[in-house]
Amino acid sequence: MTEPESAPAPGYVVLAAYRPPEELFTRQLRSIQAQTLSDFRCVIVADGGADDVRATMRQAVGDDERFEIAGFDERVGFYANFERGLAQVPADAPWVALSDQDDEWMPDKLAVLVPALDHAALVSGQARVVTYPDGVVVAASTHRRSVSAPALVLENQFSGALCVFRGSLLQTALPFPRYHGPAQVHDHWLAVCAAVTGGLGVVDRVVQDYVQHSSNVLGEADAARLGWRQTLRRRRDAVRAETDARGLRAVARSLYAVNAGWAEAMVDTVAARVDDERALRLAAAFGAHRRRGRTLRTVVAGARRGEISLRTAVVHLVGRTAWTLTG
Repeated sequence: MTEPESAPAPGYVVLAAYRPPEELFTRQLRSIQAQTLSDFRCVIVADGGADDVRATMRQAVGDDERFEIAGFDERVGFYANFERGLAQVPADAPWVALSDQDDEWMPDKLAVLVPALDHAALVSGQARVVTYPDGVVVAASTHRRSVSAPALVLENQFSGALCVFRGSLLQTALPFPRYHGPAQVHDHWLAVCAAVTGGLGVVDRVVQDYVQHSSNVLGEADAARLGWRQTLRRRRDAVRAETDARGLRAVARSLYAVNAGWAEAMVDTVAARVDDERALRLAAAFGAHRRRGRTLRTVVAGARRGEISLRTAVVHLVGRTAWTLTG
């Protein structure tokens, strides 16, 4: 007598929550609940205030057993909170989707993106950018695109809320690298891990609304549209406003922290975990023991191909060079 086949493991949705606006949070939970691909578990990681988050969840989805709360008293911020959530995902989960607390998914988002994992370790869809509460469509699409691994290290193209990735990617990605700077973001790190393992993909289909409002931690930020001169001036002004430091060394430290330093942390960490030539090439261009000529050639080539903006190229090279010169 043959043993009955066990049911395949479900996928996982990891949603990071911090004092979520009740109306938006309810709408997002119900859009996840209504997915046409329904074999999943949704772990809501409360960064403090778990009781309030649980109450809103129950009002939104009732007794749907696919939804659960992983509550923590310690406030750690979105980067570490997503890491805590991903640590809840079982090792046999075939896929993982990330979710913000205030967007709205199309009913077929998972059904569209999950099959694309046959060809890539991490895939992104597109989003329509909509303001709240007035509902103005700012952009019909986010126009995410797949770029080379070096360009990705310099300029992230993958927003976590739009992505689905293979569960096996967590063997490389966890724990997240620790970096003392404002640039560390979970989706950028996950995309770099995927780029040197199973590859990246973009499905050119709008799969959700990306909601912009006054409480967004990260969004379609205006800073990304600034030119390199404006960015350098903003860094200088931020240093003056936030610290007593003055001069080139202080600005160099700040520029390094928001771009080159984070790139270094990512590539050195992934090169230590993945035995792959792609990871070693990234470390040679952007790591702590980088080859300066290769760094320059790689950045310039990315800008010439249009894979990174001139702003990103200048900020990376100025920050890295100034920090090297000032020690």
